[in-house]
Amino acid sequence: MTILLDTRVLQAGPEAQRAAADCLAQGGLVAFPTETVYGLGADATNGEAVARLYAAKGRPSFNPLIAHVADIEAARALAAFTGDAERLAKAFWPGPLTLVLRRLPNCPVSELATSGLDTIALRVPDHPVANGILRAFGKPVVAPSANRSGHVSPTSAGHVASDLDRRVDLIIDGGPTSVGVESTIVACLDRLVLMRPGGVPREAIETVLGHPVAIEDHGGDSEAPLAPGMLTSHYAPQARLRLNANDVASDEALLAFGPLFKGARDARMIRNLSSQGDLVEAAANLFADLRALDASGASRIAVMPVPETGLGEAINDRLRRAAAPRPLSGDAK
Repeated sequence: MTILLDTRVLQAGPEAQRAAADCLAQGGLVAFPTETVYGLGADATNGEAVARLYAAKGRPSFNPLIAHVADIEAARALAAFTGDAERLAKAFWPGPLTLVLRRLPNCPVSELATSGLDTIALRVPDHPVANGILRAFGKPVVAPSANRSGHVSPTSAGHVASDLDRRVDLIIDGGPTSVGVESTIVACLDRLVLMRPGGVPREAIETVLGHPVAIEDHGGDSEAPLAPGMLTSHYAPQARLRLNANDVASDEALLAFGPLFKGARDARMIRNLSSQGDLVEAAANLFADLRALDASGASRIAVMPVPETGLGEAINDRLRRAAAPRPLSGDAK
């Protein structure tokens, strides 16, 4: 059973960063902004703190977590970098890219955080608040999205509070996030594989590497996904999603993209990811818009088509997972 806490909320700043580092050092849970979404942080080297994080989120313990570090030097102390991993890290760190690498024998990150795998997922976030906390703390911080497992990811401190109030010790309010979808995950192991599309488009990765990147879903709903965010039903609101919609019923809410189709105004509520068809704007608005439509009380959300190019690949990945069939019971959505 999750212990109910008195959750503090602090505005971002030097004092808040010190408070966050102190809280993490004591085994506490801290929600803080990154450029992608708000993360729920725990000391990655403290197995008990990691267990508290799983409990707070209701997250399946077999789903591994991303360890966040302040810079590439800190990452090299935890994992073995391949040539491709070095190139990607130098090109996109700090930024919304996670690399799955072989963990070093002396890696101090808790095996609970890596689900007992011999690999570790690492990221250097590109956000002054996140980076300040990491530097003040001085150790890796696991930080999945700061929401109940399977729910819509949070892009503001208010979203975090609505899901995790009294389940976490501290929320650092740094305003809305800029990217709005989670990091791209690339496994750099025996071969290089795109595990999850995200804030860095696949085309940009391929440009840096000079060759195509394989796309593979390791795990789905298997018992041991290799990377975070691989469960089929994920990022899900309460309302059911109907994808690639070109019409809408009066009892449906509408998640639009670009110009509205005829009859769209009949929807119970409309949120447009980007009326101009801008995929960057759409990614930033995705989770906040899903939350708003879900709060309308509609039992179904009709979703207009979004192109599969650039950040559209990540947006569609999240929408497909949100629309996937859900387990009959439990929190592993």
